[in-house]
Amino acid sequence: MGRMSSYDIQSKLKDINDYINEKYKLAHPKNKRDWRTYEQQFSNRVSTAMKMLDPLIHEAVSTIHIERAAGHPYLLSLEDRVKLLLIKQLVAKSNRMFSNMLAMFSMLSKIEVSYKTIERLYSDPEVMLAIHNLHILLLEKKGITESNITGDGTGYSLTVKKNYESYAQKLKDMAKVSVDKGQETKKHKRKLFAYMFAIMDLKTRMYIAFGSSMKSEKDAFDRAMMMLSHMDVDIDTARLDRYYSNPVYVDMFGGKVYIIPKRNSTLKGSQKWKDTMKEFVQNTMEYLEQYHQRSNSEAGFAADKKMLGWGIAQRRDDRIDSALFCTGLWHNLFNFDR
Repeated sequence: MGRMSSYDIQSKLKDINDYINEKYKLAHPKNKRDWRTYEQQFSNRVSTAMKMLDPLIHEAVSTIHIERAAGHPYLLSLEDRVKLLLIKQLVAKSNRMFSNMLAMFSMLSKIEVSYKTIERLYSDPEVMLAIHNLHILLLEKKGITESNITGDGTGYSLTVKKNYESYAQKLKDMAKVSVDKGQETKKHKRKLFAYMFAIMDLKTRMYIAFGSSMKSEKDAFDRAMMMLSHMDVDIDTARLDRYYSNPVYVDMFGGKVYIIPKRNSTLKGSQKWKDTMKEFVQNTMEYLEQYHQRSNSEAGFAADKKMLGWGIAQRRDDRIDSALFCTGLWHNLFNFDR
Protein backbone atom coordinates (compact mmCIF):
# COMPACT_ATOMS: atom_id res chain seq x y z
CA MET A 1 0.00 0.00 0.00
CA GLY A 2 1.34 3.41 -0.97
CA ARG A 3 0.87 6.67 0.83
CA MET A 4 -2.22 6.58 3.03
CA SER A 5 -4.91 9.26 3.08
CA SER A 6 -8.00 10.09 5.15
CA TYR A 7 -10.05 8.51 2.34
CA ASP A 8 -8.48 5.13 3.15
CA ILE A 9 -9.86 5.37 6.70
CA GLN A 10 -13.38 6.05 5.41
CA SER A 11 -13.08 3.23 2.87
CA LYS A 12 -11.94 0.77 5.53
CA LEU A 13 -14.80 1.78 7.82
CA LYS A 14 -17.24 1.05 4.98
CA ASP A 15 -15.61 -2.36 4.47
CA ILE A 16 -15.98 -3.13 8.17
CA ASN A 17 -19.66 -2.25 8.12
CA ASP A 18 -20.26 -4.22 4.93
CA TYR A 19 -18.45 -7.51 5.49
CA ILE A 20 -15.33 -7.48 7.67
CA ASN A 21 -17.27 -7.63 10.95
CA GLU A 22 -19.18 -10.67 9.66
CA LYS A 23 -15.90 -12.27 8.56
CA TYR A 24 -14.44 -11.58 11.99
CA LYS A 25 -17.45 -13.12 13.76
CA LEU A 26 -17.19 -16.28 11.64
CA ALA A 27 -13.50 -16.59 12.50
CA HIS A 28 -14.12 -15.92 16.20
CA PRO A 29 -17.28 -17.79 17.29
CA LYS A 30 -18.41 -17.29 20.87
CA ASN A 31 -17.60 -20.16 23.19
CA LYS A 32 -20.58 -21.72 24.95
CA ARG A 33 -20.40 -21.41 28.72
CA ASP A 34 -20.37 -24.55 30.85
CA TRP A 35 -22.69 -23.30 33.58
CA ARG A 36 -21.84 -26.09 36.03
CA THR A 37 -18.10 -25.32 35.78
CA TYR A 38 -18.80 -21.58 35.85
CA GLU A 39 -20.83 -21.85 39.07
CA GLN A 40 -18.12 -23.97 40.71
CA GLN A 41 -15.42 -21.47 39.73
CA PHE A 42 -17.55 -18.57 40.88
CA SER A 43 -18.21 -20.24 44.23
CA ASN A 44 -14.49 -20.79 44.73
CA ARG A 45 -13.72 -17.15 43.89
CA VAL A 46 -16.28 -15.89 46.38
CA SER A 47 -14.93 -18.23 49.07
CA THR A 48 -11.37 -17.04 48.42
CA ALA A 49 -12.42 -13.40 48.54
CA MET A 50 -14.11 -13.84 51.91
CA LYS A 51 -11.06 -15.60 53.37
CA MET A 52 -8.78 -12.81 52.12
CA LEU A 53 -10.93 -9.95 53.30
CA ASP A 54 -10.20 -9.95 57.03
CA PRO A 55 -6.35 -10.03 56.84
CA LEU A 56 -6.38 -7.56 53.94
CA ILE A 57 -8.50 -5.07 55.88
CA HIS A 58 -6.20 -5.44 58.90
CA GLU A 59 -3.14 -4.76 56.71
CA ALA A 60 -4.76 -1.79 54.97
CA VAL A 61 -5.84 -0.20 58.26
CA SER A 62 -2.53 -0.85 60.05
CA THR A 63 -0.77 1.73 57.85
CA ILE A 64 -3.21 4.50 58.82
CA HIS A 65 -2.31 6.66 61.82
CA ILE A 66 -4.72 9.45 62.76
CA GLU A 67 -4.38 12.08 65.47
CA ARG A 68 -7.83 12.54 66.96
CA ALA A 69 -9.17 15.72 68.47
CA ALA A 70 -11.24 15.64 71.63
CA GLY A 71 -14.79 14.54 71.00
CA HIS A 72 -17.15 11.60 70.90
CA PRO A 73 -15.21 8.43 69.98
CA TYR A 74 -16.30 6.09 67.20
CA LEU A 75 -18.55 3.27 68.37
CA LEU A 76 -16.84 0.87 65.98
CA SER A 77 -13.16 0.42 65.17
CA LEU A 78 -11.93 1.42 61.71
CA GLU A 79 -11.58 -2.25 60.74
CA ASP A 80 -15.18 -2.93 61.75
CA ARG A 81 -16.40 0.13 59.86
CA VAL A 82 -14.64 -0.99 56.68
CA LYS A 83 -16.07 -4.51 57.00
CA LEU A 84 -19.53 -3.12 57.64
CA LEU A 85 -19.45 -0.87 54.56
CA LEU A 86 -18.17 -3.58 52.23
CA ILE A 87 -20.65 -6.17 53.47
CA LYS A 88 -23.51 -3.70 53.19
CA GLN A 89 -22.51 -2.92 49.60
CA LEU A 90 -22.29 -6.63 48.82
CA VAL A 91 -25.75 -7.58 50.07
CA ALA A 92 -27.24 -4.64 48.15
CA LYS A 93 -29.90 -3.94 50.75
CA SER A 94 -31.30 -0.59 51.82
CA ASN A 95 -29.68 0.95 54.89
CA ARG A 96 -32.72 0.24 57.06
CA MET A 97 -32.97 -3.37 55.87
CA PHE A 98 -29.29 -4.01 56.51
CA SER A 99 -29.57 -2.40 59.93
CA ASN A 100 -32.26 -4.94 60.78
CA MET A 101 -30.06 -7.76 59.53
CA LEU A 102 -27.32 -6.62 61.91
CA ALA A 103 -29.49 -7.65 64.83
CA MET A 104 -28.10 -11.15 64.33
CA PHE A 105 -24.55 -9.89 64.75
CA SER A 106 -25.56 -7.68 67.67
CA MET A 107 -26.41 -10.80 69.62
CA LEU A 108 -22.72 -11.67 69.49
CA SER A 109 -21.03 -8.27 69.54
CA LYS A 110 -23.53 -6.42 71.77
CA ILE A 111 -23.19 -3.48 69.40
CA GLU A 112 -26.29 -1.81 68.02
CA VAL A 113 -25.88 0.03 64.74
CA SER A 114 -28.56 2.22 63.17
CA TYR A 115 -29.14 2.70 59.48
CA LYS A 116 -27.87 6.28 59.81
CA THR A 117 -24.56 4.95 61.13
CA ILE A 118 -24.27 2.71 58.09
CA GLU A 119 -25.12 5.55 55.71
CA ARG A 120 -22.45 7.79 57.28
CA LEU A 121 -19.80 5.18 56.49
CA TYR A 122 -20.03 6.24 52.84
CA SER A 123 -18.73 9.70 53.77
CA ASP A 124 -16.27 8.60 56.47
CA PRO A 125 -12.81 9.77 55.23
CA GLU A 126 -10.97 7.18 57.34
CA VAL A 127 -13.04 4.34 55.89
CA MET A 128 -12.51 5.52 52.31
CA LEU A 129 -8.76 5.88 52.93
CA ALA A 130 -8.68 2.26 54.11
CA ILE A 131 -10.76 1.17 51.08
CA HIS A 132 -8.24 2.88 48.79
CA ASN A 133 -5.39 1.12 50.60
CA LEU A 134 -7.19 -2.18 50.01
CA HIS A 135 -7.29 -1.49 46.28
CA ILE A 136 -3.54 -0.78 46.18
CA LEU A 137 -2.78 -3.90 48.24
CA LEU A 138 -4.73 -6.16 45.89
CA LEU A 139 -2.83 -4.93 42.82
CA GLU A 140 0.52 -5.24 44.62
CA LYS A 141 -0.23 -8.79 45.81
CA LYS A 142 -1.30 -9.74 42.30
CA GLY A 143 1.97 -8.34 40.96
CA ILE A 144 0.45 -6.02 38.36
CA THR A 145 3.30 -3.71 37.33
CA GLU A 146 2.62 -3.56 33.58
CA SER A 147 -0.62 -4.17 31.79
CA ASN A 148 -2.56 -4.60 28.58
CA ILE A 149 -5.79 -2.81 29.35
CA THR A 150 -9.32 -2.27 28.17
CA GLY A 151 -11.45 0.68 29.24
CA ASP A 152 -15.18 1.25 29.14
CA GLY A 153 -17.96 3.05 30.96
CA THR A 154 -21.40 2.19 32.27
CA GLY A 155 -24.19 3.74 34.28
CA TYR A 156 -25.85 2.85 37.58
CA SER A 157 -29.46 3.80 38.13
CA LEU A 158 -30.38 6.21 40.92
CA THR A 159 -34.00 5.14 40.64
CA VAL A 160 -35.65 1.73 40.55
CA LYS A 161 -37.63 2.82 37.50
CA LYS A 162 -34.75 3.13 35.02
CA ASN A 163 -32.26 0.55 33.76
CA TYR A 164 -29.14 2.07 32.21
CA GLU A 165 -28.66 -0.32 29.30
CA SER A 166 -32.23 -0.11 28.01
CA TYR A 167 -32.37 3.66 28.59
CA ALA A 168 -29.05 4.25 26.82
CA GLN A 169 -30.31 2.33 23.79
CA LYS A 170 -33.49 4.40 23.82
CA LEU A 171 -31.40 7.58 23.74
CA LYS A 172 -29.43 6.31 20.73
CA ASP A 173 -32.65 5.53 18.88
CA MET A 174 -34.11 8.94 19.70
CA ALA A 175 -30.93 10.68 18.58
CA LYS A 176 -31.42 9.26 15.08
CA VAL A 177 -34.86 10.90 14.94
CA SER A 178 -34.30 14.28 16.57
CA VAL A 179 -31.04 15.82 17.77
CA ASP A 180 -32.81 18.49 19.82
CA LYS A 181 -34.99 15.96 21.58
CA GLY A 182 -31.97 13.76 22.24
CA GLN A 183 -30.12 16.66 23.86
CA GLU A 184 -33.10 17.43 26.06
CA THR A 185 -33.31 13.80 27.16
CA LYS A 186 -29.56 13.66 27.80
CA LYS A 187 -29.85 16.62 30.14
CA HIS A 188 -32.60 14.83 32.06
CA LYS A 189 -30.63 11.57 32.06
CA ARG A 190 -27.96 13.08 34.29
CA LYS A 191 -30.41 13.11 37.17
CA LEU A 192 -31.19 9.43 36.72
CA PHE A 193 -27.77 7.78 36.51
CA ALA A 194 -24.31 7.78 38.05
CA TYR A 195 -21.51 6.98 35.63
CA MET A 196 -18.52 4.72 36.16
CA PHE A 197 -15.47 4.20 33.95
CA ALA A 198 -13.17 1.24 34.72
CA ILE A 199 -9.72 0.43 33.35
CA MET A 200 -9.26 -3.36 33.37
CA ASP A 201 -6.10 -5.48 33.21
CA LEU A 202 -6.82 -8.12 30.56
CA LYS A 203 -4.66 -10.83 32.12
CA THR A 204 -6.24 -10.77 35.58
CA ARG A 205 -9.60 -9.11 34.72
CA MET A 206 -9.00 -6.79 37.68
CA TYR A 207 -9.64 -3.05 37.62
CA ILE A 208 -6.42 -1.05 37.82
CA ALA A 209 -8.26 2.24 38.12
CA PHE A 210 -11.81 3.54 38.00
CA GLY A 211 -13.67 6.80 38.32
CA SER A 212 -17.27 7.87 38.84
CA SER A 213 -19.27 10.98 38.09
CA MET A 214 -22.77 12.38 38.26
CA LYS A 215 -22.12 14.46 35.13
CA SER A 216 -21.06 12.16 32.31
CA GLU A 217 -19.07 9.10 31.30
CA LYS A 218 -16.38 11.46 29.99
CA ASP A 219 -15.99 12.97 33.47
CA ALA A 220 -15.78 9.47 34.95
CA PHE A 221 -13.09 8.64 32.36
CA ASP A 222 -11.07 11.71 33.38
CA ARG A 223 -11.23 10.64 37.03
CA ALA A 224 -10.20 7.09 36.14
CA MET A 225 -7.23 8.45 34.19
CA MET A 226 -6.29 10.64 37.14
CA MET A 227 -6.30 7.56 39.38
CA LEU A 228 -4.29 5.62 36.79
CA SER A 229 -1.63 8.36 36.75
CA HIS A 230 -0.99 7.69 40.45
CA MET A 231 -0.71 3.91 40.00
CA ASP A 232 2.72 2.33 39.57
CA VAL A 233 1.64 0.39 36.48
CA ASP A 234 3.04 0.73 32.95
CA ILE A 235 0.48 0.45 30.13
CA ASP A 236 1.65 -1.62 27.15
CA THR A 237 -1.56 -1.58 25.07
CA ALA A 238 -5.01 -0.01 25.50
CA ARG A 239 -8.46 -0.53 23.98
CA LEU A 240 -11.13 2.19 24.06
CA ASP A 241 -14.66 2.73 22.78
CA ARG A 242 -15.23 4.64 19.53
CA TYR A 243 -16.43 7.62 21.63
CA TYR A 244 -12.75 8.21 22.49
CA SER A 245 -11.60 8.00 18.87
CA ASN A 246 -9.57 11.18 18.92
CA PRO A 247 -5.80 11.91 18.84
CA VAL A 248 -6.08 13.52 22.28
CA TYR A 249 -7.14 10.24 23.91
CA VAL A 250 -4.73 8.09 21.92
CA ASP A 251 -1.83 10.28 23.06
CA MET A 252 -2.74 9.76 26.72
CA PHE A 253 -1.26 6.25 26.70
CA GLY A 254 2.37 5.29 26.32
CA GLY A 255 1.77 2.01 24.47
CA LYS A 256 -0.34 1.07 21.46
CA VAL A 257 -4.01 2.08 21.44
CA TYR A 258 -6.67 0.09 19.59
CA ILE A 259 -9.74 2.10 18.71
CA ILE A 260 -12.30 2.15 15.88
CA PRO A 261 -12.23 5.60 14.24
CA LYS A 262 -15.36 7.67 13.85
CA ARG A 263 -16.93 8.20 10.44
CA ASN A 264 -15.41 11.66 10.03
CA SER A 265 -11.93 10.70 11.25
CA THR A 266 -8.91 11.97 9.30
CA LEU A 267 -5.15 11.61 9.51
CA LYS A 268 -4.82 15.00 11.18
CA GLY A 269 -3.18 14.59 14.57
CA SER A 270 -0.04 13.34 16.25
CA GLN A 271 2.34 10.79 14.74
CA LYS A 272 0.95 8.21 17.14
CA TRP A 273 -2.55 8.82 15.79
CA LYS A 274 -1.26 8.43 12.22
CA ASP A 275 0.48 5.16 13.14
CA THR A 276 -2.71 3.90 14.81
CA MET A 277 -4.82 4.67 11.76
CA LYS A 278 -2.21 3.09 9.48
CA GLU A 279 -2.35 -0.17 11.44
CA PHE A 280 -6.16 -0.06 11.41
CA VAL A 281 -6.22 0.25 7.61
CA GLN A 282 -3.37 -2.11 6.71
CA ASN A 283 -3.74 -4.87 9.34
CA THR A 284 -7.48 -4.76 9.94
CA MET A 285 -8.18 -8.33 11.11
CA GLU A 286 -5.27 -8.40 13.57
CA TYR A 287 -6.28 -4.93 14.73
CA LEU A 288 -9.87 -6.07 15.34
CA GLU A 289 -8.65 -9.08 17.33
CA GLN A 290 -6.99 -6.68 19.73
CA TYR A 291 -9.83 -4.15 19.75
CA HIS A 292 -12.60 -6.70 20.43
CA GLN A 293 -10.96 -7.71 23.69
CA ARG A 294 -12.97 -4.73 24.96
CA SER A 295 -15.77 -7.26 25.43
CA ASN A 296 -14.07 -8.16 28.71
CA SER A 297 -15.05 -4.73 30.05
CA GLU A 298 -18.70 -5.34 29.20
CA ALA A 299 -18.54 -8.79 30.81
CA GLY A 300 -16.96 -7.27 33.91
CA PHE A 301 -19.73 -4.70 34.31
CA ALA A 302 -22.37 -7.37 33.74
CA ALA A 303 -20.85 -9.53 36.49
CA ASP A 304 -20.63 -6.54 38.85
CA LYS A 305 -24.28 -5.67 38.37
CA LYS A 306 -25.37 -9.28 38.74
CA MET A 307 -23.54 -9.51 42.06
CA LEU A 308 -24.13 -6.02 43.49
CA GLY A 309 -27.16 -4.76 41.59
CA TRP A 310 -27.57 -2.11 38.89
CA GLY A 311 -28.87 0.59 41.21
CA ILE A 312 -27.31 2.92 43.78
CA ALA A 313 -29.25 3.61 46.99
CA GLN A 314 -27.20 6.65 48.07
CA ARG A 315 -28.26 10.19 47.21
CA ARG A 316 -25.32 12.44 48.10
CA ASP A 317 -22.71 12.70 45.36
CA ASP A 318 -19.78 11.81 47.65
CA ARG A 319 -21.59 8.75 48.96
CA ILE A 320 -22.44 7.63 45.43
CA ASP A 321 -18.73 7.84 44.58
CA SER A 322 -17.94 5.75 47.66
CA ALA A 323 -20.52 3.13 46.74
CA LEU A 324 -19.07 2.77 43.24
CA PHE A 325 -15.53 2.56 44.65
CA CYS A 326 -16.71 -0.35 46.81
CA THR A 327 -18.17 -1.97 43.69
CA GLY A 328 -14.77 -1.73 42.00
CA LEU A 329 -13.08 -3.21 45.06
CA TRP A 330 -15.48 -6.16 45.24
CA HIS A 331 -14.86 -6.78 41.54
CA ASN A 332 -11.14 -7.10 42.24
CA LEU A 333 -11.66 -9.32 45.27
CA PHE A 334 -13.81 -11.72 43.25
CA ASN A 335 -11.28 -11.81 40.39
CA PHE A 336 -8.13 -12.07 42.49
CA ASP A 337 -7.98 -15.89 42.39
CA ARG A 338 -9.19 -16.55 38.84
